[in-house]
Amino acid sequence: MVTIYDIAAKAGVSAMTVSRVINNTGKISDKTRTKVRRVMDELGYVQNQMARSLVLQQSNLLFLLITDITNPFYTTLARGAEDAAKKHGYRLLFGNSDESLDKEKDYLDTILATRADGVLIAPTGDSSLPHLETLRKHDVPFVLLDREVPGMESDIVLGDSKEGARRLVEHLSSLGHKRIAMINGSRHVSSARMRLEGYREALKLNDLPYEDQYVLETAFEPRSDLSAIEHWLAEMNPAPTAIIAGNNVLAVEVIRTLTAQGKQVPDDMSLVCFDDLGPLSEINPFLTVIAQQAYQFGYLGMQMLVDRLKERGEPTVPWKKIVLPADMIVRRSAVACGCGLTDTCLGG
Repeated sequence: MVTIYDIAAKAGVSAMTVSRVINNTGKISDKTRTKVRRVMDELGYVQNQMARSLVLQQSNLLFLLITDITNPFYTTLARGAEDAAKKHGYRLLFGNSDESLDKEKDYLDTILATRADGVLIAPTGDSSLPHLETLRKHDVPFVLLDREVPGMESDIVLGDSKEGARRLVEHLSSLGHKRIAMINGSRHVSSARMRLEGYREALKLNDLPYEDQYVLETAFEPRSDLSAIEHWLAEMNPAPTAIIAGNNVLAVEVIRTLTAQGKQVPDDMSLVCFDDLGPLSEINPFLTVIAQQAYQFGYLGMQMLVDRLKERGEPTVPWKKIVLPADMIVRRSAVACGCGLTDTCLGG
């Protein structure tokens, strides 16, 4: 392994000069700095980041922990976070919890071991509280994304889930749908709770009944076994004419299940959801969605984290909360309900 002493010997300077060039400290002439960096490149020097972070008490590393990288919402969010981190001179490490508390805990250990300066995190749910408390205990600043955790005050970037659900119900109601079902994430996840609350309130505002049978509480992550969705669709009586999916992953799974049953969206069932499908929607603009500002979630969240790092050691600064509005994009997956003449209609 090449050391600063090897570089110093070849460049004809002191080890202290090499250290100052590497850490960009002290007064070094441009000529000397250029010569040292040329030797570093020739010898293939790789800086020991861990040693540097121990000396400076700063790693220049930030960590992004999300729940599902296969979801285009989080993919775009990660792009925004990386762009903001790079703008401020930070490198970004990444983890994917798959909605698993155990994986989240493993990544928490990695965050502490790498001495990351701060964390941008979409928690798995309410049960993430002890993990966040550990970060705070070790004085690691963090910003929450997309989900609140009861009992933990922090900087946070949220979408308006309640309003989004209300707009989806109103859209379906305007098309004549009266039996509107919802497949949603766990109520132990704040965004799912708010979407369910918005759904229930919108039904009431539109003089539509709420029935427990029309709500399936599941998880936001993708799965290979669709039996729970199959059972839910089969058991609802009378069948709904439209379904709201709590995110795009669930919407795709509803489509897969209906297709396996020989049914189609929107001919046999209207379907709308939260979050767009990224580039797929450009190729095949089909799903009507509440499109959240995924890139801004990551970019603004990272900006908040960097701001919090800059404020370290200063008098306590109030926690910041950003709620990003979403756009409803109307496409072809929901059509006017044609079931007005019969209660046995199976779709839109």
